[in-house]
Amino acid sequence: MPGKFRKFFTELRLSMRTKLTLSLSAIAVTLLVSSIISVMEYTRMSNYVSELIADNIRSINVAQHLAEASNSYNLELLTVIGDDHLNTLPDFNQGEFLSHCDSLRNALRGGNRSHLADSVEYSYSAYMLTSLELPDVLKSDFIDTRTWYFERLQPVYGRLRADIDALSTAIYEELERNSATFDRGFYRSVIPSTVAVAVGLLLVLLLLFFLLVYYVNPLYKMLGGLDNYRSFGKKYNYDFDGDDQLKALNDGITEITEENQQLRRRIKALREAINQRS
Repeated sequence: MPGKFRKFFTELRLSMRTKLTLSLSAIAVTLLVSSIISVMEYTRMSNYVSELIADNIRSINVAQHLAEASNSYNLELLTVIGDDHLNTLPDFNQGEFLSHCDSLRNALRGGNRSHLADSVEYSYSAYMLTSLELPDVLKSDFIDTRTWYFERLQPVYGRLRADIDALSTAIYEELERNSATFDRGFYRSVIPSTVAVAVGLLLVLLLLFFLLVYYVNPLYKMLGGLDNYRSFGKKYNYDFDGDDQLKALNDGITEITEENQQLRRRIKALREAINQRS
């Protein structure tokens, strides 16, 4: 039984090649896994935040379109008031305006700011109802159209523009937050790579220490022992703890040098015996 256990543990011993391969493989696997995690995290965050930023940009364009459409309509109303030959309301695409309000409401729903789009829609409804008074104002002999425009219609329009500006400001603020989130996500995705590089450097230092202590230094001492044996005939007696091929090589060198020394002693004794006989 002891012989079987000794054989079992001998087979479990790792060779030099296996030890070095495992050490370098551990470093490579650590760096590879961390790189994959970093790429996946950055890709996920980049796609998510990019979609949010794209939605914000689209919402900003829609809000600008609302502002331009309402301003153009308001100027056309002023043109009608200033021209005595015009007495009909200008055309305005109400369906498109309301559909843009709905799209902004859906875009801001995640940030609990959909009420801003509702405010724009309410202000728009009030403005349009007020503007519908224009034909009657033009026909009336008692109402001054310019007074009606600046005192009655213009305040309602100012409320509409203020609500559109508040909506645009909210979208810009959300865009800034998403941009900041993208920056934080980028740095968060870099952290695994940084940690992996630090761990990789630590493993490299440990591997270097391992090689110096268990392989390089023993090799230098083995060479020193061989030089003393070859140059001065000293006994090779270097020994160290180990269970791999380097230990087997040292044991082989020790055995060979001892046999060589025994052979030299026998040859010397044989020569002395021959000299004595002669």
